[in-house]
Amino acid sequence: MGEISITKLLVVAALVVLLFGTKKLRTLGGDLGTAIKGFKKAMNDDDTTAKKTAQDDVPAEKLSHKE
Repeated sequence: MGEISITKLLVVAALVVLLFGTKKLRTLGGDLGTAIKGFKKAMNDDDTTAKKTAQDDVPAEKLSHKE
């Protein structure tokens, strides 16, 4: 199996543009970008919520065995 050269990548890119068209690819790229931004925002919100609940938790009392 050969290496992937720049000419092979250009041929594949040209075929993709011919198959889907530039408008559909532009829309797909925008949708992908929006999805990634939403995912990052959700991850940051989860981290913030986890830190907040960890700070709000009251530490458990230590129990000692008395005889």
